[in-house]
Amino acid sequence: MSDERAVPPVRVRVAPSPTGAPHVGTAFVALFNLLFARVHGGKLLLRIEDTDQARSRPEHEHVLIEALGWLGLSWDEGPDVGGEVGPYRQSERLEIYHEHALQLVEAGHAYYSFATPDELDSWRSSGQRGGAPPPYAAERDGDPGAARERAEKGEPYVIRMKVPREGQCVVEDVLRDNISFELDQIDDQVLVKSDGFPTYHLAVVVDDHLMGVTHVIRGEEWINSTPKHLLLYKWFGWQPPKHAHLPLLLNPDRSKMSKRRNPTSIDFYRRAGFQPEALLNYLALMAYPPAPVEGGEGEEKFTLSSLTDRFDLERINLGGSVFDLEKLRWLNGRYLREDMDPTSIVAALKEWAINDTSLSAMAPLMQSRMETLGDFIPRCAFFFASDVDPAVEDLVPKKRAAEEVAQILQTVIWSLEAVDPWESTGVEAAVRSVADYWDWPVRDVTRPLYAAIMGQPVGPPLFESIALLGTDISRVRLQKGVDLLGGVSKKKARSLEKAWTSRS
Repeated sequence: MSDERAVPPVRVRVAPSPTGAPHVGTAFVALFNLLFARVHGGKLLLRIEDTDQARSRPEHEHVLIEALGWLGLSWDEGPDVGGEVGPYRQSERLEIYHEHALQLVEAGHAYYSFATPDELDSWRSSGQRGGAPPPYAAERDGDPGAARERAEKGEPYVIRMKVPREGQCVVEDVLRDNISFELDQIDDQVLVKSDGFPTYHLAVVVDDHLMGVTHVIRGEEWINSTPKHLLLYKWFGWQPPKHAHLPLLLNPDRSKMSKRRNPTSIDFYRRAGFQPEALLNYLALMAYPPAPVEGGEGEEKFTLSSLTDRFDLERINLGGSVFDLEKLRWLNGRYLREDMDPTSIVAALKEWAINDTSLSAMAPLMQSRMETLGDFIPRCAFFFASDVDPAVEDLVPKKRAAEEVAQILQTVIWSLEAVDPWESTGVEAAVRSVADYWDWPVRDVTRPLYAAIMGQPVGPPLFESIALLGTDISRVRLQKGVDLLGGVSKKKARSLEKAWTSRS
């Protein structure tokens, strides 16, 4: 009888956090996990990592699932479809994490820490490793029984992992050479927060093991966290999954793709009229070669099905790719011209914009400004446009300088980022707070907003229009207004944002 172990069926997962708009990076990771699962006859799990209680929202989860579904991505197990290893929301698995955290404490691999937030802030401001030892340093080797008694009496605490102070951890990556980490450079990571919720590091290891995940395919920003995860696997006595860290999606300046420099929300591309097949195709091109063509350099337009047929995880390009919106527009145009006839274009238009939901939201804003039905489309054209082109003179109120207005628009962007839930009253409050901060009349702030948002100096109610457009399209249009006015330098922006966020 052979003593070879049977190879377990491939199980991979995508595990987003419902803390805001669904990010194209989530779709990017989900795509390559789905491809790997399909090639190997395995399963893809969707797990909702909602342990950030301050930012997680059920409505964000709903939008996330809807956005991934719009792209054509599917999964075999998850909170919406069920499965045998649920629940698939981390907030519903707290007892599991607590049990495993206590196992680590009992085994001496973790400890209770009672250092206060003020003590930690003071240590960080003093230079951290270059200065005094962290306030939890002495707790590593304290009396476990006494610490447990303090915790049981209700004293606030966190549970930290007790990372060895010597030795190395080697991360084996399917896509890379081995990466070595010195253990004395790894901090004693918090595993359970003071609110009783686990951090990502504990929850991801426990969940991946209990859910039978065989391969962890995620972004390369998690490479530095992997040694902590491998230590946890070792302490629990579990076989770790294989790891593959995907390259980053990049801004034009080759920094990590971020909403402040690039549209990052899946909903932006949906609202801007892109085809889901084109966006999925483009995301694949970010890390995978074009389809081979005899005698040519490769065909950049391909279907998910054809990509699955030729997919090999080890062919992923690790260089990192700049997310080029113009290249995506070009590819999307090919889908519209080559894959759709007039009938399907009309059907797509109805689904995208000319539907009861969209028209019902716009009608109240337009009704008082209409004399015939023919007035409707011209007056609300900016809602349907993927871009608008405001005149610089419309962006700058009289007796104001372009540089001043650029700073105002930039501050509005920051103010709108805090609006939650996204609705007109919150938008209005955010704009008025900017006017108060800069001591400008509200009309001097709203004039450039009309131009940036609508491409014209006047229009329907501003705050309701911004709310209807959504946070992502509004941000992109405001940023374009900033750029048209000469922009705000990075140094100036850092100074302005620091002052803005520290206001009383």
